[in-house]
Amino acid sequence: MYMIRVGKRVFCLILFLNVLFMGSHVIAHPHVFIVQRLKIVFDNQGLAGFEVEWHFDEMFSNMIAMDYDQNRNSTLEPAEVAVVKEKAFSYIAEYDYFIFVKIDGQSFKVKWFKNFNAILKNGKLSYHFFVPCHVKANPLFKQVVIATYDPTYYTAIFFARKQPARVENGDGFVIESTIKEDKNTSIYFGMVNPWALFLKFRLNS
Repeated sequence: MYMIRVGKRVFCLILFLNVLFMGSHVIAHPHVFIVQRLKIVFDNQGLAGFEVEWHFDEMFSNMIAMDYDQNRNSTLEPAEVAVVKEKAFSYIAEYDYFIFVKIDGQSFKVKWFKNFNAILKNGKLSYHFFVPCHVKANPLFKQVVIATYDPTYYTAIFFARKQPARVENGDGFVIESTIKEDKNTSIYFGMVNPWALFLKFRLNS
């Protein structure tokens, strides 16, 4: 996520230097750390989408506070949140917002989100936003895989140990889920398999 703030030219330079020094075993590593929770939301048709909750490390939280908490009251007010959204979140649209979804094995590109909020509380920053992803349920299981990662490996995203994912409005469906490494996906020169939520659901009838 730090790359959001340094801009495209600097970010491209970082990537170039990382690749240049690969032969010397100088390898990039994450500079920003996120603990994530997902809320999987159903409606009467099936999957409606999922709410993403990102909790950032102390260093990145301090950077955002210094740059965007203009009145220095240790909170982010609506006008400040709007600037954070524009300057420190929307930029990653070109990286699919770090969210990669497959529906029955087919890629679903995350093009937009809604209900973005940035919260600064006790010096800790969190982002909250909803990703619409409509998948109609039927008598056979549908599978949705949700992986969140930075393809450059400059940001590390981990599922929370406690309550990493939960379901809302799922009573009308048979739902199975697990969180594990996605062995079919590799990033950062094939060295890392991202963790993902594997979700299966069908009509409860």
